[in-house]
Amino acid sequence: DTAGQERFQSLGVAFYRGADCCVLVFDLTNYKTYESLESWKDEFLIQASPKDPENFPFVIIGNKVDETSKRKVQSLKVLHWCKSNNNIPYFETSAKNAINVDQAFDEIARKAMKQENQEDQM
Repeated sequence: DTAGQERFQSLGVAFYRGADCCVLVFDLTNYKTYESLESWKDEFLIQASPKDPENFPFVIIGNKVDETSKRKVQSLKVLHWCKSNNNIPYFETSAKNAINVDQAFDEIARKAMKQENQEDQM
């Protein structure tokens, strides 16, 4: 978890190499974090250099779904972005209230296991 902070960018190669799935988490109450998804995804792919970047598994999580009155990012906008990015799975969660967290991590585990199995076969 580097929270997209510039001071952690130099850790990228060591931190990302060997990953089987990438989870990008943004704050539903902060539109700028949604706008950062593309650059976070690109940065991961550059740093991790996966064998098949077009098909590398990602999961997107919009957190703070419980903060309905503060929400700045609508589901349809994110779903459209996910669809245009190779149908990335999307979950809206609340870490604070444990909403949809198990479902998101189940999908992350499935994606990671599938990726690991595919890499073993290469």
